[in-house]
Amino acid sequence: MKLMGVCVIFLFAAGSHLLVAQEPVVKAPSARQIIGLMQSHLNCQWSKETVDTFKSGNPDDVVTGIAVGMFANISMLRKAVENHCNLVIVHEPTFYNHLDNTESLQDDPVYLKKAAYINEHKLIIFRFHDHWHQTVPDGIYVGMVDKLGWKANQADESMKFFKFEEQTVGSFAQKLQKKLQGSQLRIVGDPQMRFTNVALAVGAPGSQSHRGLLNDRSTEVLVAGEASEWETYEYVLDASMLGMKKAAIFTGHIPSEEAGMEYCATWLKTFVKDIPVIYLENGSAYWSVRNTPKP
Repeated sequence: MKLMGVCVIFLFAAGSHLLVAQEPVVKAPSARQIIGLMQSHLNCQWSKETVDTFKSGNPDDVVTGIAVGMFANISMLRKAVENHCNLVIVHEPTFYNHLDNTESLQDDPVYLKKAAYINEHKLIIFRFHDHWHQTVPDGIYVGMVDKLGWKANQADESMKFFKFEEQTVGSFAQKLQKKLQGSQLRIVGDPQMRFTNVALAVGAPGSQSHRGLLNDRSTEVLVAGEASEWETYEYVLDASMLGMKKAAIFTGHIPSEEAGMEYCATWLKTFVKDIPVIYLENGSAYWSVRNTPKP
């Protein structure tokens, strides 16, 4: 992407005449212009009611670099600063609630320190959630299906239903764990249950969506991001105890979607040519007692 700015004027003589040559100077685009360019490359209509908005910074500032990831947590923001990226595009909220409403956080010490860091480094944070899911095909699912290597197993174009060779839940979970190294899988159901039909639900679409997928197309195993433990977890546990062929594997929210944001960075590079675009992995926020370093 190149925007034309002021002109530099060169004067030189040709015989007895003075010739003037004008060479355009390339001006880096603003964050607002980058987002506008993104909108033009989506195949869905931009909604007026959306969480996909700027969360901090001046959208009219010139962009020095673009960092893409799942969460704009402090670790990710520090990496963005280290890489001279002042536009941060993330999939999830920055300020701990879906709408990034900060009214109740004005005296919160964590919010105040995070906001101070963002302001100090003039970081422009933009959330890219709704429209990355709404574009066709869904950008998050494209990235996840590619990372999991499930494209050949797709049952249709929805990227939500898959068919595998018959195997046990336990062996399937082991293979999934290898592909999602940073995830601590939580599995509900009989590990010896044999199955072929899988449904994928990234992120946290809610228990109603989970139940719908489990009862559609003879789904036997649900691979999901996260859910409240009193909802989908208990539903699958009861189904298993009642002798029904149902199981669920929960990967955690970040591992279930972050490959989709890695794909977003790749997508951005296809039309943002003159500004660095990098993907910054958040990784799991959890640590295990089993892996606690010895003092």
